[in-house]
Amino acid sequence: MARRSQKGQKPQTKVQELVTVAFADNADQAKDYETLLKSNDIPVVIKEQDEQETNGKVIAVMVPEDFLDEAHVVIESQDAYDDFYDLTLENEDEGDFDSDFFDEAL
Repeated sequence: MARRSQKGQKPQTKVQELVTVAFADNADQAKDYETLLKSNDIPVVIKEQDEQETNGKVIAVMVPEDFLDEAHVVIESQDAYDDFYDLTLENEDEGDFDSDFFDEAL
């Protein structure tokens, strides 16, 4: 039986479908998501899309479908960390600290 030469043929690679993992409000937020995902070895594509309901643009952060769950975990973890950090700074700015308490103890 004669075998045909594989030379010149493109290898069959599975093209992974991209799915949206998050929507960014602006280009800076999209770049932050991109950097975060890439630093966790998750392939990412940023794509600007028209949003019909608001007559505006929205930026989709997209990953291959195989990485969707991992990407959600990474983004949610970062968002939780950011929320905690924001809350901590907010509490410091409120002036809850009573310096007179320590003066009285001395």
